[in-house]
Amino acid sequence: MEREPNRLLQQLIAEAGFSHKGLARCLNDLGAARGTPGLRYDHSSVLRWIGGQRPRDPVPSLLAEIFSLRLGRPVTPEHLGMAATSTPPDLGQEFTHTWQEGVSTVTALWRADVERRRFLIDSTFAIGAGSVGAIRWLTSPPEGRLGGTGTRRVGQTDIAAIQEVTRSFGELDNRFGSGRVRSSVIKYLDTAVSPLLKEGSYGESAGRQLAAAAAELTRLAGWMAYDMEQHGIAQRYLIQALSLARGAGDQTLGGEILAGMAHQAIYMGQPAHALDLARASQMAARRAGVKTLQSSAHVLEAHAHAGLGDDRACGASLNEAERAFAARRAGEEPPWLSYFDEAYLSAKFAHCFRDLGQGRRAVEQARRSLDMDGRYVRGRMFNLSLLAAGLLQCGEVEEACTAAADALALAGELQSVRSRSYAADLRRRLEPYREERPVRELRERARELAAV
Repeated sequence: MEREPNRLLQQLIAEAGFSHKGLARCLNDLGAARGTPGLRYDHSSVLRWIGGQRPRDPVPSLLAEIFSLRLGRPVTPEHLGMAATSTPPDLGQEFTHTWQEGVSTVTALWRADVERRRFLIDSTFAIGAGSVGAIRWLTSPPEGRLGGTGTRRVGQTDIAAIQEVTRSFGELDNRFGSGRVRSSVIKYLDTAVSPLLKEGSYGESAGRQLAAAAAELTRLAGWMAYDMEQHGIAQRYLIQALSLARGAGDQTLGGEILAGMAHQAIYMGQPAHALDLARASQMAARRAGVKTLQSSAHVLEAHAHAGLGDDRACGASLNEAERAFAARRAGEEPPWLSYFDEAYLSAKFAHCFRDLGQGRRAVEQARRSLDMDGRYVRGRMFNLSLLAAGLLQCGEVEEACTAAADALALAGELQSVRSRSYAADLRRRLEPYREERPVRELRERARELAAV
């Protein structure tokens, strides 16, 4: 179909007295000044726009600024014959087919998040998006040769910086909750990581390391959104992290991201969907030969079975998780998997037994889970909540209140919506015992904490 010539642009160029080459040079210079370096438009580009081709964002807004300054009056993209395009509302939900498509999508997602775009804030969890992402991860061929031909050389220092930011913000997240740190993470992704992906110069090895580092930090940003119960945003970040992991060719990281997606699906009350994602994670873990990840994927499958009320299938998956965990070899697995220790595994067992109504077994595993790394404050709050819930299932109200009090005290220190949801769940479980003395005392203590 033949394009309609852009006569509005042609007229404004004539009015402003620009040559095609001069306009392109002004555009490239303004892009660099506005945080979009590496634009390489020339007189041929301007001719194509006059011929009816619409340039990609942010070119229309940059051109509008140039003409506004030159003509001394407000000029909008519409005045240039370039009606503003809206960001697609499903941005980030698609697992893209190529590396370049993936970079374009994930960087646009970071930018929309920084700008607090309404379509993103209002987005909801979509089972279909997660399923398609998992299928494409499993079935897509390996990414072709990864390389960047931009103007900024990407070196090991750049990659190490992303890795250190991920480690540092991960620790802060565990100690204080995602509400305190997530905005800083997405700003770093947008201002520091995005230029490396879009404008970086790198070869095959550095490209894959950059992709893996970007995937880890994107996964963390998604996990933080999950912790704040921004489930639509979280899902989009995890899908895009999975896409970056595909670019890196990293089966272990991909399996970990799929496990995170299964974790979210369980929390969302979608155990059948979680089952699919946990099994996809198992396939990635087997390909990678990483036993800790295999254990994680099996225990998530068990939790999904528990959500479906299938006691026998849950038990079989827990046995597989134990076998894989016992077979792990120290020093042969990624350091970011170190969180999955005996205490973490015990907590996942406790979740399963609690959901199956097996109070005694839940209590036993929850007690083991409290022998944990003290840096995981939010995790300790969850594990104390599990212990309290199990004790209530056993009729041990007074001891349950003791554990619940410790959990509620920790929840008050965290900026974590999930922590508040765990606290609300505890209150619901205590409601049938509201007239008993330990529960009345706990309510009074909770009011005092709230007042402080």
